[in-house]
Amino acid sequence: MALVTGATGAIGGAIARRLAATPGFRVVIVARDADKAAAAQTALRQVTGNPDIHCEYADLALQADIRALAKRWQGPLHVLINAAAETPRARQVTVEGIERQFATNVLGYFRLIEALTPALRAAAPARVVNVASYWAGGLDLDDLEFKRRRYDNDSAYRQAKQANRMLSVAFAERLRPHGVTVNACHPGDVRSRLAGNLGFGGHESPDEGARTPVWLATEEIGGKITGKYFEHQREIPCRFAADRAAIEALYAACLAYQ
Repeated sequence: MALVTGATGAIGGAIARRLAATPGFRVVIVARDADKAAAAQTALRQVTGNPDIHCEYADLALQADIRALAKRWQGPLHVLINAAAETPRARQVTVEGIERQFATNVLGYFRLIEALTPALRAAAPARVVNVASYWAGGLDLDDLEFKRRRYDNDSAYRQAKQANRMLSVAFAERLRPHGVTVNACHPGDVRSRLAGNLGFGGHESPDEGARTPVWLATEEIGGKITGKYFEHQREIPCRFAADRAAIEALYAACLAYQ
């Protein structure tokens, strides 16, 4: 069983499609828009011929929705791919009072892994793949929600992708004893609404963007290596992984939102 977030978007949709076309995979897609999710489910079933594709509804910026999703989940979870992201051009705050890009792009990953850890452990060996980016940096542990800094969606996105890579290391260490690997990757420069909001065009197709996440989710390497960062199916040294104090401080800061 595989769960894919962001599956109504360009990269997440391609990831879900490639997984659904892989023999033996049951795929659950998560979306907050019921109409888009239903359309994606129908399209995936038609394109792949796999009838075992299902939908879950959740706004991954909201802790309440993630908790409800985890409560509904039945049985083990073999693969979790965190691909959902958003890049609002103006600073927005969720109904839970958290800056929306941080809530979705960072806490969404963190909370979903935390909430589904029992299902991942039950399925061990299991895998978590966090879709991050090479476009990462500028993390401010004292201003994660851009309350002090002027909000800029590009800066907030870069901070979030750095956080994704750092939290992958933190979770890898915690879940390794339980047979769960956690890795992060850059999906490529794909033309998408998200990239457009950041002012980027993108020159790679969604299928090219899905290649590395799906490779980590299905090939042998993704079950052997943990806590690493990949680009174009190659392990790349991550400069953020060396700062252990910052990684633990970020983990603690995210945990405080629970």
